[in-house]
Amino acid sequence: MDSLEILEDRLKKIEKKIEEAKQHLPAHSIKPPVMMTLLDFEDERDAIMEKINSIRKKNA
Repeated sequence: MDSLEILEDRLKKIEKKIEEAKQHLPAHSIKPPVMMTLLDFEDERDAIMEKINSIRKKNA
């Protein structure tokens, strides 16, 4: 199982990727592959956040 520090580092990296992907989105006519990439990043972020919250609850 990943440690809290590793997960927090992964979270920062994926959030940076999300921001970069959003900056590259065109104002109109977003292509499906571009949107799918962003959604995949967001899904990964959500999964990491769930793991972090789970670890924090166990340590509380």
